[in-house]
Amino acid sequence: MFANVVIEWFKAGGPIMWPILITAIVAVCVIGERTIWWIIQSARRDPETLEKVLACMEAGDFNEASRLSANSKDPVLRMIWHGLNHVHYSLQGALQVAAGVELRRAGRFLTVMDTLVTLAPLLGLLGTVSGLMGTFTAIGDTELAVQKVTGGIGEALIATMCGLAIAIVSLIPYNYYSSKTVKLQFELETAATNLEVMVNAAKQRNGTEPSSLGTAPVTSPPEMARA
Repeated sequence: MFANVVIEWFKAGGPIMWPILITAIVAVCVIGERTIWWIIQSARRDPETLEKVLACMEAGDFNEASRLSANSKDPVLRMIWHGLNHVHYSLQGALQVAAGVELRRAGRFLTVMDTLVTLAPLLGLLGTVSGLMGTFTAIGDTELAVQKVTGGIGEALIATMCGLAIAIVSLIPYNYYSSKTVKLQFELETAATNLEVMVNAAKQRNGTEPSSLGTAPVTSPPEMARA
């Protein structure tokens, strides 16, 4: 019964319902993929090991910190491990590369979701204009004028409703996952800064010249343009 109603509404929405349908399918796939990805990432976070690694680095035991962070699935620990393995070469560059990889994974498909939020209402508006054009064209015809007018209005309303529904459904997870990506970026920047400070402090304690390591901020991926 419900399927029949949906099919009837789809037909009544006019030809613009086909691109709206494609947009809806893409939205469901992207939101589903991002939801599963973030659930998996949340399960991989390891704050206890992160505390141990930070404690080891504060004590100057970088070998133990590297051992603890090796093969970790936590993005912050992966970045720390990458930096520790390049501490004698280019620590800052290694941290930026590792953090950029983690942020790109976290921001995947955010541009697509942003596009869906903008595109869906525009498609609905296009359907509205198309339906109203059919309505005004039917006005003045003596044959089946009422049916044509009501059909055009129905097409306009259905297209608008579907476009807005897709935009609303896409907007909420887009903002949510954008905020989670920003939070991950802050955690990566904080860990990178701590690592650089501790490495420089260890070099000073050992009587060597500290390297001129800056604390350049981790850059966001293109997907975070609207976050």
